[in-house]
Amino acid sequence: MASLELNALRKEFDGGSIVAVDDLELFIEDGEFVTVVGPSGCGKSTTLRMIAGLERPSSGRIHIGGNDITDVHARHRDVAMVFQNYALYPHKTIQQNMAFGLRMSTDMSAEEREQRVYEAAEMMGIEDLLDDTPEELSGGQKQRVALGRAIVREPDVFLFDEPLSNLDAKLRTTMRTEIQRLQEELGITSVYVTHDQEEAMTMGDRIVILNDGKLQQTGKPTEVYQNPANQFVAGFVGSPSMNFIDVEAESVGDGIHLTGSDGAFSYDLTSGRADAFGDIGGGSYVLGIRPEHVVVGEDGGQNAVPATVDVVEPVGSDNYLYLDLGSESRSFDTEDAPDFIARVPADVEPEVGDLIHISFEESSVHLFDAQTGEAVTATEEPAVTAP
Repeated sequence: MASLELNALRKEFDGGSIVAVDDLELFIEDGEFVTVVGPSGCGKSTTLRMIAGLERPSSGRIHIGGNDITDVHARHRDVAMVFQNYALYPHKTIQQNMAFGLRMSTDMSAEEREQRVYEAAEMMGIEDLLDDTPEELSGGQKQRVALGRAIVREPDVFLFDEPLSNLDAKLRTTMRTEIQRLQEELGITSVYVTHDQEEAMTMGDRIVILNDGKLQQTGKPTEVYQNPANQFVAGFVGSPSMNFIDVEAESVGDGIHLTGSDGAFSYDLTSGRADAFGDIGGGSYVLGIRPEHVVVGEDGGQNAVPATVDVVEPVGSDNYLYLDLGSESRSFDTEDAPDFIARVPADVEPEVGDLIHISFEESSVHLFDAQTGEAVTATEEPAVTAP
């Protein structure tokens, strides 16, 4: 077991015209399970491949356990990687597949390798499959073999490259739990790359969010969810994604009055919540509110906003209401989607075309700078040093 540190890690392609990973700085504690998530092409798999030694960084350094392994050949790095497509040898038995890495990188005897493989297979519940070949196994069994092959190495670092994406939804849930259990039992530093934000949020001790090769935010999943660093993170983390409304801010007494550009939206923040955003005064901002924080009612009231129901989407215990608040409301990344989503209990069932009113607690309101997308927060006053 060992810590993992990435210092200004950068990867360029096509002579520098494409920057896949842009000066990434990241430190992962010994035994920590970190999930890396982001949209396709954000650089998450490229980062993993550089750690494994399958890609050479354009610049920057990689340290495992305090040792610089940037120039160490992949074969001699003490890491084990689990791939999306299992990467099993079809002509070898399961026992041979699991023992292959040990045979290539250690001087263990055949008996020692056999014992190590059996112990890992027993841990994965596949000890009865050791004489089979991959074509005889189901997708879930193949993934267990791939995990077992990594476990027998007893590496310093586990690397997972979207290992569950080829499995059905039920099996993915089962394997997520299995991987978490194994990591906690083994205590091996792990980096888990996924495009599935649910996996990222539920599995990791810490979540790392990338976009366009750049680190956007890192932290505990609940912290990132509740306090996104910018509009991208706010819109990417959470399902359905956060609602955004372009607003103009105006100081009114000790509070802040927010107005949509076409006047279809209006909201007042009291002094207590306004203080959390600092001295923003006037200007253009983006208000964010998560769908589960939206409350639906028939009558208006203070800070209630009228809305027309476009779509009602039942999802079991909840209903998703797609609402039209006017031309200034918008979804984060889907321009032609309905403007605003409310996640409400299943017994809230308005008809399509109904005019309703929505409201939300001001403590749930997020504000983002309209130009930079950065979250708006109060700036702490610098400490005063006594003379």
